[in-house]
Amino acid sequence: MTVEFEECVKDSPRFRATIDEVETDVVEIEAKLDKLVKLCSGMVEAGKAYVSTSRLFVSGVRDLSQQCQGDTVISECLQRFADSLQEVVNYHMILFDQAQRSVRQQLHNFVKEDVRKFKETKKQFDKVREDLELSLVRNAQAPRHRPHEVEEATGALTLTRKCFRHLALDYVLQINVLQAKKKFEILDSLDQLVIDSAVEKREMERKHAAIQQRTLLQDFSYDESKVEFDVDAPSGVVMEGYLFKRASNAFKTWNRRWFSIQNSQLVYQKKLKDALTVVVDDLRLCSVKPCEDIERRFCFEVVSPTKSCMLQADSEKLRQAWVQAVQASIASAYRESPDSCYSERLDRTASPSTSSIDSATDPRERGVKGESVLQRVQSVAGNSQCGDCGQSDPRWASINLGVLLCIECSGIHRSLGVHCSKVRSLTLDSWEPELLKLMCELGNRAVNQIYEAQCEGPGSRKPTASSPRQDKEAWIKDKYVEKKFLRKAPMAPALEAPRRWRAQKCPRPHSSPRVPTARRKVRLEPVLPCVAALSSVGTLDRKFRRDSLFCPDELDSLFSYFDAGAAGAGPRSLSSDSGLGGSSDGSSDVLAFGSGSVVDSVTEEEGAESEESSGEADGDAEAEAWGLADVRELHPGLLAHRAARARDLPALAAALAHGAEVNWADAEDEGKTPLVQAVLGGSLIVCEFLLQNGADVNQRDSRGRAPLHHATLLGRTGQVCLFLKRGADQHALDQEQRDPLAIAVQAANADIVTLLRLARMAEEMREAEAAPGPPGALAGSSPTELQFRRCIQEFISLHLEES
Repeated sequence: MTVEFEECVKDSPRFRATIDEVETDVVEIEAKLDKLVKLCSGMVEAGKAYVSTSRLFVSGVRDLSQQCQGDTVISECLQRFADSLQEVVNYHMILFDQAQRSVRQQLHNFVKEDVRKFKETKKQFDKVREDLELSLVRNAQAPRHRPHEVEEATGALTLTRKCFRHLALDYVLQINVLQAKKKFEILDSLDQLVIDSAVEKREMERKHAAIQQRTLLQDFSYDESKVEFDVDAPSGVVMEGYLFKRASNAFKTWNRRWFSIQNSQLVYQKKLKDALTVVVDDLRLCSVKPCEDIERRFCFEVVSPTKSCMLQADSEKLRQAWVQAVQASIASAYRESPDSCYSERLDRTASPSTSSIDSATDPRERGVKGESVLQRVQSVAGNSQCGDCGQSDPRWASINLGVLLCIECSGIHRSLGVHCSKVRSLTLDSWEPELLKLMCELGNRAVNQIYEAQCEGPGSRKPTASSPRQDKEAWIKDKYVEKKFLRKAPMAPALEAPRRWRAQKCPRPHSSPRVPTARRKVRLEPVLPCVAALSSVGTLDRKFRRDSLFCPDELDSLFSYFDAGAAGAGPRSLSSDSGLGGSSDGSSDVLAFGSGSVVDSVTEEEGAESEESSGEADGDAEAEAWGLADVRELHPGLLAHRAARARDLPALAAALAHGAEVNWADAEDEGKTPLVQAVLGGSLIVCEFLLQNGADVNQRDSRGRAPLHHATLLGRTGQVCLFLKRGADQHALDQEQRDPLAIAVQAANADIVTLLRLARMAEEMREAEAAPGPPGALAGSSPTELQFRRCIQEFISLHLEES
């Protein structure tokens, strides 16, 4: 550290701080050098003793050599050994002498002379600094009316300051010289010692031999054969070896087990006589990743749909080898055709869906449910084969697209991200009734008519089940991400006449025994065929009434939980408007669009008075206006609105495929979204489809009403349950400062009032029983929460049965 001369003249705080730092450094270096000199003295003394003892040993060897003069071989060998050893001893003696001269003597002189001179200068500098401080104080205290004292103090201050500056310059010079000399003296002494020690070639040879021996020992302790793996091994064992496995108990203990990858499975055993324990039943369903966020080193995690397994290797190289082996086995399993044993593995422990309400706890019960779901969904047109490659018996589904997939295509869909495709297993996951019905309403045939409408061009050959994975991946990305095969909208000159619609009544396939008059469907078929042609929903003319799901006594107790005054209103509020899902007793006009469109048979109630005042035109006039519209000029968002209102899932899927925003608000219709239009249309399945595709359950229109407000206004109990299940905010207020509960109370809808109050009770109980969870969809596992979920799911299931 060098001190600037300008700073010492100023006597600034920086100068004083630098001086203090240098003085502290000098004190520390002096102590360390004294210690080093003492250690060097001890080394030299011990070295001299070692040399003396070595010389005695050499003399003994020479004596032995002379004793064996009769044997020439032994005598010559001993003599050569003694000469070599004597040479080593001489080199050691030279080294110790050089160490004494270069290190001990040189550093000792540096400490005794240079450092001592620095310390003496420091004492003088400190004394002059104190004198300067006193002179400054006296000069400052000199009174103004005593010129003699002022002159005397000023003169003393001038002399003292001059002396201080001279001595400060000398002191700084001494510091800089000491700093420079310190580097030279220390490095020179040690460098000379290194040069002297380099003379000993045998010492260097011994070190080199030790390094070679250590390298050989390291290579011997690390067997390269352990980290090799072979995916195509004749024995079927891709890789095997010992790994530490973290137990799933409360203590998270680690046990060493013999692991192996064989037959597309990860298994382990403790002893040879023990049976193999299967960790991953099918490697195609798992993923592997290194773990760096735990305390142990060399860990990696194998994640499957049912569980995760934390493993630890002995080294980083072994961990990388195991990770690569698992990844290679996964790729190899994908290349192979699915075998019959895959279906036999389905009775193992399955992963319940995180959104499932009523999931089976018994593996066999889950297997039966999985098979029933599989048979029901595969019975839909086109679902007997994979929607992308044609592989038979597809067991995976994309729930937001509505297609069935084979296991290889499902892996590709999963890589696209959940914003594009949400993959779920038909056999390993639990399925909610509304999601199952949604899959049955769409199917591969309907979806492929949208996404593969124009795939006959060059370079657009659809892959088969035997096609390479790269071809399937390219096709799927072109189909769902790039959307290259959608039907292009025809230009205006290509159409000779404007597109019109005609209404045609279709007989209802079945009717409820409680409905006295058969419901009517109206199917709109275009004169010119078009998949995306849409029209409005006609006016629905009647309502049906049914009893509430809650008995009067239950309503009394539930209402009294919130306020005593509402207890008496419970039985009186059992109005006939509380029909589940707003189903009406009469017939209704339901419009469908496009050839082969499947229409939900759920009926729609007439809106409340507040809905009628929203500026909507009369149903018949609106249907007539929409029916005469030129569909070519409609915005994709408007197409989605009308498809949602008409409960036409294929048309809605086509609108979303053509770029319709799922949360697009129609400014000309009070800012309503497709989800609100689905509520007005009365279809719970359309609502589920929109929610699966990212619809915002809390987005409001220009009147401040969210989908939950509209469902409450129309008395749609099933949709209210669905929105509560998806985390709808029941405390939101519209422009009239009414929340859904106030709307339901005003409409005297007992079922919806009870459900909303149950939801609030569940929130209060959740906060009382545990820490509040994040806002949103239903969460938690308390008894109150589970009971409320079960109640919600029963309402939805009953609505689906009645529809």
